[in-house]
Amino acid sequence: MDLTVDLAVLLGVILVVLLARPVAARKRWDQILVVAIAIVLGILIAPTDFGQSILNSLGRVTHGFS
Repeated sequence: MDLTVDLAVLLGVILVVLLARPVAARKRWDQILVVAIAIVLGILIAPTDFGQSILNSLGRVTHGFS
């Protein structure tokens, strides 16, 4: 599980760096890359305790709105 968390942190940093770039200069390939990294990051974080706490907190927030 340590490898998964470290890889998730690395992907999170890469995602932040890619999203910090100016929007106008992005090409279609850059957009696909950002989406792919975001999906993989979500898959890696989901089974961890941190991912479950995020899921529970979002569930409480959405339940509060409805």
